[in-house]
Amino acid sequence: MFPQLQEGMLLLADRGFYGFELWQAARDSGADLLWRVRKSAVLPVVQDLGDGSYLSTVHAERDRKSRRIPVVVRVIEYTLARSGDATVYRLLTTLLDPDEAPAQELAALYAQRWEIETTLDEIKTHQRGPKLILRSKYPWGVEQEIYGFLLVHHAIRQLMHQSALHEDLDPDRLSFTRSLRIVCRQVPAQAAFPPRYRFRGSAMGPPAFGSGMTSPSCC
Repeated sequence: MFPQLQEGMLLLADRGFYGFELWQAARDSGADLLWRVRKSAVLPVVQDLGDGSYLSTVHAERDRKSRRIPVVVRVIEYTLARSGDATVYRLLTTLLDPDEAPAQELAALYAQRWEIETTLDEIKTHQRGPKLILRSKYPWGVEQEIYGFLLVHHAIRQLMHQSALHEDLDPDRLSFTRSLRIVCRQVPAQAAFPPRYRFRGSAMGPPAFGSGMTSPSCC
């Protein structure tokens, strides 16, 4: 990913990815970083900032004890109360100016990173099913199945978005699994036929779903 980074981008990463060398490699790309680190990381307070964040320094492993050649970072710490358990989040960022990037906005932005995890869970666990594997035995068939799953997911999410707008709600407040069940109950009543499939640049193509290959479904 690093060769694709450039100035003006912001790269977010979970706490399992932080390492000084990796941080420096990403930082050298010119992009800004917002990475979560473990709460056990030693990050001394160098300067308190007005939004509750503070400046600190990180070091290469060989310089950790002597704290030579420091690299200045900004630390944002916050707590989310979930079911009575307080989880402390610690974020490192190269955005050192709190006026340019307030701590509250960066914390909210990091929370949005989890939406990709939620999307993968929706497709792999709920829509596909936890024990269902791709049934195709050929590359073109696997590609066709994956596109089928993605299209079904997109259609359900689009339906949820339209419903949320109709009721003036945040789409994130709607349940994907409940929406999936509603769609599945309606599938038997709908008439449909599979799309024709063609290979680009080839006169021959894989068989259509109707020729013995089962189509991906949401149920």
